Amino acid sequence: MAEVATSGTSSATSDQLLVVIDPVARRADGESVRIARDVLRAGAAGAKVCLPDGPEEFARALARRGSRRPVVVGDDRALVRAVELLHRQRELAGCALSLVPVGGSVSLARALGVPSGAVAAARAVLDGAERRMDLMVDDSDGVVLGALRIPPLGAVSPERDAADGVAHPWLRTCRSLVRTLAPARPPAAPGSGPTRLRVEVDGETLVDLHQSVEAVSVVPGASGTAHVEVRPSSVGAEASPLSAEARTITVSGAHFRYRADAAVSGPVRTRTWEVREGAWGLTVPSR
Repeated sequence: MAEVATSGTSSATSDQLLVVIDPVARRADGESVRIARDVLRAGAAGAKVCLPDGPEEFARALARRGSRRPVVVGDDRALVRAVELLHRQRELAGCALSLVPVGGSVSLARALGVPSGAVAAARAVLDGAERRMDLMVDDSDGVVLGALRIPPLGAVSPERDAADGVAHPWLRTCRSLVRTLAPARPPAAPGSGPTRLRVEVDGETLVDLHQSVEAVSVVPGASGTAHVEVRPSSVGAEASPLSAEARTITVSGAHFRYRADAAVSGPVRTRTWEVREGAWGLTVPSR
């Protein structure tokens, strides 16, 4: 992991920053990364820039940040990875994260209130305010910052390599050739379409295994809760969705995959998510 010397420039903020630049962001948009780095180093005294080569070095950089405020330059996956690492280190409550969105998918960052441009986002890091946000934590210590969705059986494929979108043409050609020559994989699930799941909200059954469902979605609700919506499958007239506000959501039944923020996980037979109110902080523009 390369480390850039700290900047000695005077600044309007006394914050000491640790700027961790995700390798995917560097490959995807080096110009935006350079702009963000220059704005942050010009605006914060003692800003330290780290260039990790992969997830392990990314994790080590955060773990060794000391009293510095972490700033992630990367996409939604990098943000989720940082939150998950700090959560597992049990340091999330006392650490305000900042983000400069650079890379393929930044829709989550925008939804959370982070500006999309490199300059605007870097200035928000320097001059913004911490906003405390709810977090969903599952029973395997995974985290969800935004939306959680369970589509119909067979409709979700495992997530692609995060670097696929910025791979060199020759690498994509090699991968295509390997896929052509390799024997076909068996389907991950038998067929696609409705599946039978039990969905429990705060200990009460919202839908049981006798009712097949088309999809389940969980999105942030009122403070400290999530909004759960189950869309039952129907024959003929469209069935009305079932919804509830809950702090704890358990889904069980047939093996299912789920999309949490930018990643696909599973298959699992059961998973429980708990909403933790104000569990993490993100720097956003001051209003």
